Amino acid sequence: MGPARSRRFDWIAGIFIVCVSCSASFADEWPGPQTREVFSKDRNHFVRVAPGESWGDANGFTGAPKGAYAKAEFYDRRSDGSYALGATVTLLNPVAPVEFFVTDQGYLLTLDNWHNMGYGKVVALYGADGAPIKSYELSDLFSLDEINGFDHSVSSIWWHKGLAYLQLDSKALYISLDDKGTDLVVDTMFRTYRSCKWQDPVRVKDFVCRTSNTGRQWLPY
Repeated sequence: MGPARSRRFDWIAGIFIVCVSCSASFADEWPGPQTREVFSKDRNHFVRVAPGESWGDANGFTGAPKGAYAKAEFYDRRSDGSYALGATVTLLNPVAPVEFFVTDQGYLLTLDNWHNMGYGKVVALYGADGAPIKSYELSDLFSLDEINGFDHSVSSIWWHKGLAYLQLDSKALYISLDDKGTDLVVDTMFRTYRSCKWQDPVRVKDFVCRTSNTGRQWLPY
């Protein structure tokens, strides 16, 4: 092999090595968080979330400044159609949730952490008065093998890839985990969750669910 061909081979091999190493932990970019408002389906409630400034409490930001966490203002519609502030609370998110939802009962559900999907409290439920009711980290919902099997980037663990939305009765949050019918449903009334999947995703049969990460007993649903 001549010098020119040898240099070309080394260059191609170098690119291959870089690409392989990047595939295990790909880079990603996030815009800055903003103050946002979300209404309940019946429009009787809305919550305004203002970002926090505690980047030092986020995964991968060691040495960054720590400060106030994200705050939420809970508003309820009055008889004259205007909205009144009911409660102002500090959320469990150092910076902001990625998504949040408001039920017709005035409950708040937050999903993931800004620039830190999959780290910290990935799902949190707050009552209509803003009081925290239940929260989950990935280790509360999935086994270590399952967590390691999710795609990882520099900033995040991409544990769900589909839509997340409140079901029609506005009492449960549905989170689609993949394109094979695997999902996670958080019930706001019973303060429980269930994770469901098809035992045979090819023939779409034998739908099973579990309601705990301890014991992990999958039962027909």
